[in-house]
Amino acid sequence: MSDAGVAGPSATRVRAVLATHNKHKLEEFAAIIAEHLQQVELVEYDGPEPVEDGITFAENALIKARAAAAHTGLLALADDSGICVDVLGGAPGVFSARWSGRHGDDAGNLELLLAQLADVPDRHRGAHYTCAIALVRPGADGEPGEERTVEGEWDGVLARAPRGANGFGYDPAFVPAGSRLTAAELEPAVKNAQSHRARAFRAMVPALQQLLGG
Repeated sequence: MSDAGVAGPSATRVRAVLATHNKHKLEEFAAIIAEHLQQVELVEYDGPEPVEDGITFAENALIKARAAAAHTGLLALADDSGICVDVLGGAPGVFSARWSGRHGDDAGNLELLLAQLADVPDRHRGAHYTCAIALVRPGADGEPGEERTVEGEWDGVLARAPRGANGFGYDPAFVPAGSRLTAAELEPAVKNAQSHRARAFRAMVPALQQLLGG
């Protein structure tokens, strides 16, 4: 494929695909990228979803990024993220998106998690979001080329009831450390500066700059 999504130093815009069909996630990533790398144009992924059978966030992110790079021929970014609850030994973890049994059922996942923690006292409701971001540069003949992975974490606690409408997933119940507001009550700009995705992406920026010749 001719358009690999990677440009030299003289290029002004580079197209990259985000391996997700989640429009909320695409909007969040686009806002984060715009703060750091304005020459990157993030495009929506319209290809098939691979089976995410990794046992870590990084493995699942790589699975998705490799599939998107192979399908589009573009530089591909993918994330795998979830919430890890202390008293549940780190669960839901990689199963966050399907904790209630159906993938992508945000309301069902959150309802089940809060029900499981109903009797847990406030002092033991610690949790953190984890995000792994994978970057895959397409190689020859549809094979993966250069690959990078990074991770970011966002510490906090779980509220007893959901609040706010600015987030998705477990955001309405996640209260970041040092805040009284849930992630879903934060203004998008504030959330995008603090979140696990923002932290992971900041760690990925040097790799992207190197690939872009910057």
